[in-house]
Amino acid sequence: MKKSKKIIIEIALLILIIYAIFTIINQQQSLNQYSKNKEDLQEQIKEQVEYKEQLTAKKENVNSLESIEQMAREYLDMYLPNEKVYIDQEK
Repeated sequence: MKKSKKIIIEIALLILIIYAIFTIINQQQSLNQYSKNKEDLQEQIKEQVEYKEQLTAKKENVNSLESIEQMAREYLDMYLPNEKVYIDQEK
C-alpha cells in the first residue's frame, strides 16, 4: 500500500511541476508581449508630444507678419507689388 501511495504522490507532484512550468512559460510570453506594447505606446506618446510642440509653435507664429505673408503667397496666390513670379513647369 505504501508503495502505490508513494507512486501516486510522485505522479501528482510531477503533474504539478509540469503545470507550474507551463504556467511560468505562458506568463513570461505575456510579460514579453506587454513589454513590447509598452515600448510601442511610449514611442507613440513621444511622437504625439513632438507633434503637439510643432502645433504650439505654429500657433504662436500664426499672427506674425512672416507667417501671414507666407500664407498669402501659398494659399491665395498674392504677391507684393512689382514682384516677379516665376513658375517652374515640370515636364
